[in-house]
Amino acid sequence: MKHKYLPLIIASALSAMSLNAQASGYRFGSQSVSAQGTADANAAEAADASTIFYNPAGLSRLEGTQITGGATVVVPHSTFTDGGSTRFNVPSVGYKGGSSQGTEAKDYAPDSVTAPSLYASKKLNEQWSIGAGLFVPYGAKLNYGNSWTGRYAITDIKLEAVTLNPTVSFKLNEHHSFGFGVSAEHMKAELGQAVDVPGSIRFLGKFAPAGSAAFLKNIAMTQGLAAAQAAGAALQGAGAGSAGVGDGHASMDGKDWGYGFNIGYMFQLDEATRFGLAYRSSVSHKLKGNTIWDFTTATSNANVNQFLSASSRKVNSEALVELRTPETLSANVFHQIDSKWAAMADVTWTRNSRLQNLDIQFPPTAEGNEEIRQHWKNTVRVSLGGNYRYNDNVLLRAGVAYDQAPTDSPELTHPALPDSDRYQFSLGANWKLSANSSIDLAYSYLHFKDANINYTNACSPIATTCTGNGETTVGQYKTRLQLLGVSYNYRF
Repeated sequence: MKHKYLPLIIASALSAMSLNAQASGYRFGSQSVSAQGTADANAAEAADASTIFYNPAGLSRLEGTQITGGATVVVPHSTFTDGGSTRFNVPSVGYKGGSSQGTEAKDYAPDSVTAPSLYASKKLNEQWSIGAGLFVPYGAKLNYGNSWTGRYAITDIKLEAVTLNPTVSFKLNEHHSFGFGVSAEHMKAELGQAVDVPGSIRFLGKFAPAGSAAFLKNIAMTQGLAAAQAAGAALQGAGAGSAGVGDGHASMDGKDWGYGFNIGYMFQLDEATRFGLAYRSSVSHKLKGNTIWDFTTATSNANVNQFLSASSRKVNSEALVELRTPETLSANVFHQIDSKWAAMADVTWTRNSRLQNLDIQFPPTAEGNEEIRQHWKNTVRVSLGGNYRYNDNVLLRAGVAYDQAPTDSPELTHPALPDSDRYQFSLGANWKLSANSSIDLAYSYLHFKDANINYTNACSPIATTCTGNGETTVGQYKTRLQLLGVSYNYRF
């Protein structure tokens, strides 16, 4: 019953379905328009200052002072077909809550979302280079509304993360270069969830009717019989509520700064071929914020709403989630075949298994934690790309990638992140405007495999040692994404 701001926060460690772009989980995949054009296969190319994100050792290849600023527009399309979502069950007494009685999920993904990036580099001498990047590593935004069938799991979620990544590189000799950067990451999260008041009323009315009887008796004694009859009718109406009628609502927000690092190595085999290794660390976060429980719209009767709020044992409080984002390890290669053609590839391993169960705490209250079962698995992303020099002013790019999802099964897939394996197909181009400036353009299409979910919250609203709605969300997501990127590059 507790507001599952959890997935939202898990979002911070995790990143995808509706607005997270290329990489699995909540991680926003493309941090560079030039990289997007090759499906992020060009980490060993070090085409511009965005190498700060992909392999900081690549800074040693950049001349002078360079600036790259761009934006990627994510255009998602996703549909959800409910497969029989239900309210909580209590097997110990043979109680079945039945259907969640919601409406169809429509237009829950935004029309578009824009993620900016900015990078700068400066070559100090033949050995040392410095730079800094500002980018969006994670992002999510969904709004299912307050009446959809899975509202007891989540109604809306928004996650924003921004990272500042100052970097330095050292060129040992013509063959070996190294890079190191530190990351300061700010996360901000918001999440909403319905509270299953109708289900709780039905259960307590059958197995513990004394509470509501005492409430109505007190209303009759203090406000009169008419008021008691009105309250009884409102209570009965809330218990019969469907599609959001009679529900309470919980909302939360949280934010935090976390810190990490990234390192890179680049080996120049010869003038045409180079190999790269890159590691980006996990970042520890303690997302702190507030939880607000709202029962004022459960019915039109203020007395009943106050009774429902008191009976729920929910009080506004702080919210806390501790987590670590997944680290990544990448191996990449670039080869200039001839004066026109170049080939490249990247393999990235992500340690998503850091995200197992998430415990949401509500200090300083005595409320039990809400546990979200994740059990994410480690994943691999493989991408292949190529460049074609059309003429002195135009470079064409293309790439394809396959990216695994961290979700392990429908039973461990939450509607905050109905992720699935996906294929990415990309096209891009660099257009040289002058001797010092150019524009990068990129287009990507991502096709996700169908994502099935059958997630049950293990804690019901009547439990006293934990928090949850006890709902089961069942259905299938069909998702595809389009990415449009543009960036401007300038060299001093």
